[in-house]
Amino acid sequence: MNELSNLKAPKGSTKPRKRVGRGTSSGKGKTCTRGHNGQKSRSGGGIPSWFEGGQMPLQRRLPKRGFSNYRQKLDYLAINVDDLDRFEDGATVDMDSLKHIG
Repeated sequence: MNELSNLKAPKGSTKPRKRVGRGTSSGKGKTCTRGHNGQKSRSGGGIPSWFEGGQMPLQRRLPKRGFSNYRQKLDYLAINVDDLDRFEDGATVDMDSLKHIG
């Protein structure tokens, strides 16, 4: 009876891994299947997966999402309580009156 612990791959279904860069007589030496010169033959060479060959990239073709409130945003200014004590009760406090009192 076959069990998962006793399974074997059929003969010829798997091959040993071909090691590259182990001498010219190995068949995969010198350039190690990378060709001669060029970007992809260099160490760390290659193009990023998102590069589209000069075409406008996808992240720039798609519209931005969401809402930005920077035009209508209110800027608040902190005022110390000591500064408010200088005003009389019921007085209007605005930027001009704050500048006048100092």
